[in-house]
Amino acid sequence: MRERRGVSREELRQSGLTAVAVLLVLGVVAAWSVLVPGVSAWENIVVAVIGSLRLTGPVAAAFAAWVAVRRRRVIGRRSLTTWQAVRAPLAIVVVTAGAFTATALVLAVGSMLTEQAGRLLPSGLVMGAAGITLYVVIGWVTGWLLPWTITPVLAGIGCYGLFSALSHGPTWADRLVPATSEPYDPFQGLSAAAFTDQTLWLVGVSAALLLGWAAVVTRQALVLAAALLAVLAAGTGMARLFSEQRPVSAQRVVYSCQEWPIMVCVHPGMQDGLPELGSAFVEIASRLAGTPGEFSRVEQHPRRDRDSPAPGVIGIHVDDLSTGFAERAADEFVDGLASRCDGTPAAGYRDIVAAWLRGEPLPGGPFPEHQYAAAWFSGLTEAQRRDWLRLHYGDFTGCRLQSTHFGGQVGQTTPTGQIPQPTPPGPGTGGGPATSPPRDDVSHQAPETVPPAGGHEPVTGGPGPSGGSRAVSPPRS
Repeated sequence: MRERRGVSREELRQSGLTAVAVLLVLGVVAAWSVLVPGVSAWENIVVAVIGSLRLTGPVAAAFAAWVAVRRRRVIGRRSLTTWQAVRAPLAIVVVTAGAFTATALVLAVGSMLTEQAGRLLPSGLVMGAAGITLYVVIGWVTGWLLPWTITPVLAGIGCYGLFSALSHGPTWADRLVPATSEPYDPFQGLSAAAFTDQTLWLVGVSAALLLGWAAVVTRQALVLAAALLAVLAAGTGMARLFSEQRPVSAQRVVYSCQEWPIMVCVHPGMQDGLPELGSAFVEIASRLAGTPGEFSRVEQHPRRDRDSPAPGVIGIHVDDLSTGFAERAADEFVDGLASRCDGTPAAGYRDIVAAWLRGEPLPGGPFPEHQYAAAWFSGLTEAQRRDWLRLHYGDFTGCRLQSTHFGGQVGQTTPTGQIPQPTPPGPGTGGGPATSPPRDDVSHQAPETVPPAGGHEPVTGGPGPSGGSRAVSPPRS
């Protein structure tokens, strides 16, 4: 009768197989969601496998609590030996740790098919196994002390809430949970010493809880002494964790580079993104050629890096290789070239130049002077726009562009001595910039002199259609 009300060996075996299958599927899904897209690095795999514990850990705790509740009903008040007391929870630890190992193997086998940067840290995987052990012990003790039908659910939810709160809590608290910083930073790397200290803490606290429970159940002083030793080990691991200084600087990496069409260098785990990054930055490099912002080398830098790159080198930030990563990196770089001009008329002029650098359609802006400036700028050739940016680069980056910068002629003329005459936006254009080319029957010769940027003197043009000279005045602000 008690065997029916409790849990038989056959039922425990079937439940264990079911638990392994559920934990494996759930672990792979959870780890896949933690993986940084496109990063081919062994450290990324380790972080993902450990990150799967946030879901598999509470499920393992609930399973352990369920077995403990059923076994408590079988045992009743009978006295147990130490081995009889710890045999069932240790069996659950083996089952859940096996599911964790299987999850790591699934991800590792998939990664072996491609080249991976970095190195696989066994200490990280051992720490993950120690973490799921702590979940199991907490679930087992909870189920034994509270032999209710709802206890497994409470154990799972409680573990999830407790470890989530610690992970997002103070800095000292997140070191006590079986987790790593997410998302994975390829430039920071992982510390084998930190994993070892964390394993010592997790194994110590798990052993202290399990042996302390066993000492209460068996009433044996030797088991209690072993529990005290486990507390000492846990305290040692905790002290080492708190005394360890977290790295504040990035580790040195050997870049993977692509030399054509420009030199682009990234973390070796992200080398698959080199062609796309090269295509995104080659046009920006050509448009900045001859300006103080000219560059010939692009390097991926960590976001916390505040060091100024060498002349001719720019630093970019690439968090992952998900869809559109190159465009996001290019937009962030262009946006950082010039100061923000929010709330001022210069913002509209800054947006015109920034859109051209990105290769996007020129924005018309909310004001007529911005629309005229966009129309004037769209009438220039690429060579003339580069010459214009070379002359006014300081005004662009310093948020000092005005309407006068877009009403005159650029310093360089076309090979034929002609420059385009923009057509101001007229009715029915919707306020956008006019992009129609100048009329072919009107010839405009290049001026003999060009006034300095920001001046208000009219620019004297060549002979107009009737043979007389004509003046091109800047638009009114």
